[in-house]
Amino acid sequence: MDIPDRFDPARIDDVSWPAFSFITETTFVGESEPHRHQKAQLLYVISGVLTMRAAGGVWTVPPNCALWIPGGTAHSGRVCGHVRIGNLYVDAKLTDGLQDECGILFVQPFLRELIFRLEPRPDSPDIAPERLNRLVGVLLDELRAAPLEPIHLPMPADRRLQRLTEAMVAEPGLRFTIDEWGARVGASNRTLSRLFQRETGMSFMRWRQQLHIGVALQRLAAGQLVTVIAGDLGYESVSAFIAMFRRMLGTTPTRYFSDQMPASQHRLEITADWRTEPGERDGGDVAKGSASNLVPFRREPN
Repeated sequence: MDIPDRFDPARIDDVSWPAFSFITETTFVGESEPHRHQKAQLLYVISGVLTMRAAGGVWTVPPNCALWIPGGTAHSGRVCGHVRIGNLYVDAKLTDGLQDECGILFVQPFLRELIFRLEPRPDSPDIAPERLNRLVGVLLDELRAAPLEPIHLPMPADRRLQRLTEAMVAEPGLRFTIDEWGARVGASNRTLSRLFQRETGMSFMRWRQQLHIGVALQRLAAGQLVTVIAGDLGYESVSAFIAMFRRMLGTTPTRYFSDQMPASQHRLEITADWRTEPGERDGGDVAKGSASNLVPFRREPN
């Protein structure tokens, strides 16, 4: 198998395996260059939080979750701090029956082990073709069975909405009403409401809640207190923030990651230190890779 010594998006489609992975690690603040490849990609965040732009939206990928990117989809990522990532690539000819749109899924332990097993290593022999085909068949079954998580922030094309949404992304704690935003961008309440629904498929309030969910997951993964997050996002009380989070994701902020895993299964380690509910414990990092296997990044200016 011809695996490039250094991760190069331009060479991904040249790799002959039907599915393979790279485990990467970096401490960085910056943004990757937009790129695309014909192979589909599952971008699995082992630790840290990654924000991706793809398919006209922003995707917050928390630890132990992954972003499914269909082949041919342009995408770029933003890293803020230390991350470990499993990049799984699947031949486009094998993706029938899989999602044809981007989506976030929770990575169960079995799928996680398959991602690790499909990483080519210079110091180990290639997997026999018949065994590789069996592994890939099981991988595809696991991908088809994985439910998608509702963590997606669609971005509008209308210039007025772009001004509004970019300002909210930059300062998610802003609590202007839609009337106040309308005065700022030169549109009526009615016009903004109609545009939000048409261009994002959501109401203004739902879009703002989706933004807050993404920000909250990033900060939870960094170990911030729920009380601090709620205050920074402009909620009048912690209980109001928790109620919104539970309504959107079906559980509380401190239990979101642990609720994904059945108690009887091997627990995946999580980097966050919740520090808000007695008895809950965090784990350590679970994988280590090479910082050289990374898409070229644009470093943030000092």
